Amino acid sequence: MIDYKKTNHKKINNKEINHKEINIVLTTINAKWIHPSLALRLLKANLGDLEQNCEIMEFNLRQPLREKVEPLLAAKPKILGISVSIWNHLATVELLEALEKEWTGRPVVILGGPEVSHLPADAEIFKFADHVIRGEGEIAFRLLCEDILREEVLAEPMSRQFYEQSSGERREKMGGEEIKSAYHLYNDEDVTKKLIYVESSRGCHFKCDFCLSSLDEKVYEFPLEPFLAEMDTLIQRGVKTIKFLDRSFNTNIKRALKIINFFLSKIEQTPPLPNPRKSVKSALIRGSSTPTIHFEMVPSLFTNELIDALSLFPPGTLRLEIGIQTLNPEVCARINRPSNPEKEMETLRLLTEKTHVKIHADLIAGLPGESLESFGMGFDRLWLALYGAPNPPQDVNQRAEIQLGILKLLPGTPVFRHKEAFNMRFNRFPPYEIEENSQIDADNMLRLKNFARFWELIVNRGLITFKKEPIFNNFLVLSDFLFTKFGKNWGIDKYELINAAKTGINSIFPKKM
Repeated sequence: MIDYKKTNHKKINNKEINHKEINIVLTTINAKWIHPSLALRLLKANLGDLEQNCEIMEFNLRQPLREKVEPLLAAKPKILGISVSIWNHLATVELLEALEKEWTGRPVVILGGPEVSHLPADAEIFKFADHVIRGEGEIAFRLLCEDILREEVLAEPMSRQFYEQSSGERREKMGGEEIKSAYHLYNDEDVTKKLIYVESSRGCHFKCDFCLSSLDEKVYEFPLEPFLAEMDTLIQRGVKTIKFLDRSFNTNIKRALKIINFFLSKIEQTPPLPNPRKSVKSALIRGSSTPTIHFEMVPSLFTNELIDALSLFPPGTLRLEIGIQTLNPEVCARINRPSNPEKEMETLRLLTEKTHVKIHADLIAGLPGESLESFGMGFDRLWLALYGAPNPPQDVNQRAEIQLGILKLLPGTPVFRHKEAFNMRFNRFPPYEIEENSQIDADNMLRLKNFARFWELIVNRGLITFKKEPIFNNFLVLSDFLFTKFGKNWGIDKYELINAAKTGINSIFPKKM
């Protein structure tokens, strides 16, 4: 096993690399075609002199296996780097198994990404790997490629020697080298037709037990002015959607406002008018380039100044992912998550009443110590904050969504410390969803999963407006009805689902809604 921290990246010999002979392929399986990988582009951008000989090949989950295998075989890379996430783990194993049967000249296989950073050494996917990079990979991947190409680190195809690249430390412990941006590696098709991922910071200030970001040593903020210049270039290229990967964008309010005001300045192409809202709308009508921006924000940290700035964005230009997760203070304390329910609900009310923002409010079912009743109370309270204002905006149903997720026991996260105390049983295959715990048995956990799926299909997608209070208990009954009728919660014709939902509502709740 090689630890680059201990070897300090010293070279064993002075053999020069022949750049003309290098062939590095970076690949991953994206969830959808519209989700290009920023990770692969960052690895390529930080390869130094090797970048010119590196190619990115992206696939998506729904592509047939042969459409993934054949391009990689044809490329005949010497080094194959694969980014692995929770969503493509099993598909990556399938891909590697197929490649293993057909290689004519097997490359050195390097795995990286959040999914493999904390798996045990005997995980099946590692059978196909020569090296694994844990944690940040931009600098470590280049150093490893250099050593492989100098033949200082060899992979034996038959013996499957397994080396682990240790890169859990931040880049300042790897020589102080800064990470180079990679936004220029998004091509024109990416920019104009796909969702473009960016990051102005990396890491998270919070240490929630269920999240891999809880393992971050600190938050690193990329230099702001160069970052904004990159965003300006993307806008000039005609970018349609920009999604920030920052885990808690508004923890640094001053910095967040600078970024928000930058995007506002790109919207406001006309001279300011007395009414700021009118100024923004006028700019929009006159055809200024207005991409949709997506931030993840912490509701308890909102200020009046932030609300005022967000209120200036025209409809359809701003989306916020608001992490609530649970409104049970005792559960929050248990999982090391800050809790301020009153402030969080007030923030949501202000966002619905004073802005045109599209809100995605997240809840997680299955947290240790949260019962079905407690979760339902939190769901209803969240629903009321989003939709229950005395005079809610007419478009609130189109602008607010409750995204219900099921707890995932991700390898390496601190949530495992609660496993025995709360009898937490989870699926051992990705995405590692919880199947039962001491508060919610397997049957009710399955009901919650059906609830989440039907809520997404019916309410979040606007097929039916559901307002029968108490919302949680009544929709749970409706989702039971739908699952009994269809025997599944996927692959259902939209119109059949609408008709079945209306039938269920009329039979379960005979009074007019």
